[in-house]
Amino acid sequence: MLALLLTLCAWLAPAQAHKPSDSYLSLAVHGQQIDGQWDIALRDLDFAIGLDGNGDGALTWDEIRARHAAIAAYALQRLQLASDRGACPLKAVEQLIDQHTDGAYSVLRFAATCPGNAAPATLSIGYTLFADLDPQHKGLLKIDSGGATQTAIFDPDSPRQTLSLAAPDRLAQFGAYVKHGIWHIWIGYDHILFLLSLLLPAVLLPGLREQRQGLKAAFYDVLKVVTAFTLAHSITLTLASLSLVSLPSRWVESAIAASVILAALNNLLPLFRGKRPVAAFIFGLIHGFGFASVLRDLGLPQGSLLASLFGFNVGVEIGQLAIVAAFLPLAWLLRKTWLYRQVLTVGSLAIALVACVWLVERVADIKLIST
Repeated sequence: MLALLLTLCAWLAPAQAHKPSDSYLSLAVHGQQIDGQWDIALRDLDFAIGLDGNGDGALTWDEIRARHAAIAAYALQRLQLASDRGACPLKAVEQLIDQHTDGAYSVLRFAATCPGNAAPATLSIGYTLFADLDPQHKGLLKIDSGGATQTAIFDPDSPRQTLSLAAPDRLAQFGAYVKHGIWHIWIGYDHILFLLSLLLPAVLLPGLREQRQGLKAAFYDVLKVVTAFTLAHSITLTLASLSLVSLPSRWVESAIAASVILAALNNLLPLFRGKRPVAAFIFGLIHGFGFASVLRDLGLPQGSLLASLFGFNVGVEIGQLAIVAAFLPLAWLLRKTWLYRQVLTVGSLAIALVACVWLVERVADIKLIST
């Protein structure tokens, strides 16, 4: 178990950013005409086709403008639109730059004309952007048609979807965001290490003598920590997603890294002195801002946003409970062993060191360890 945790920490060390690779695709349907906007992270495009002409590690507008044709060709070859009457050819219209919560994005505006003389009843969308480079990449879609907004999520496992413009499937949209929330917590390495750092001492509480009472006490301790974390990040996830509160992404991500350091060091020094649920709540408020970046960047109207927000939050909680369900039985079985004591001390130190790397990278906006 100790070797596994140390290996995990070594593997996570290069993970500089919390937010995974996403693009934001917006389609507005007006009769047979479709106007589209596709926001794609410049860092992802630079990795895929090369934008940094002089190789100095800094992208300029001239370098990006020189690659406009390549950006449009690369992206539009990986997006297909088709109505129930046939294919809707795509044509690039304009390219801009915009800032999202996690950095600069290329904004590709395009148009498509579908066959026929009326608005399509269904729209089939094929999405394969970065499918050969990043199996974790997701495309977040928003469609406005006839005054209604619907959403969908694309990834390499679901690259093609057919959506009804006349009768949007709200349940499918909700399920997509539940799935996205689960996946988001499972690849949110800083969130996972923060939670595990708080949970590691749960089975070593003072007074755990008789097994049944001890397990019950450990369960309630875990419940208090997880409930406090859930309540806190749900509050700020909602506030940030509704644009009621906004904090710079760089400082949010830096604060999340700092919270991992403090949670891990608490297992070596009594920083919280028996108040781990309080710490989980305070730091959970910060983690909620990290969760919110996905939904806020999509720019959904309030009606669609609330449903997506609820589904995403449900998914985060399911993913979090799955981690707890895997952790608690194993920790309980190993709690009296020398190995578990080593996991608590050496493992916590390793987590703190990994989080220190993240903190320096995020505060200074540099990369210390290459992926």
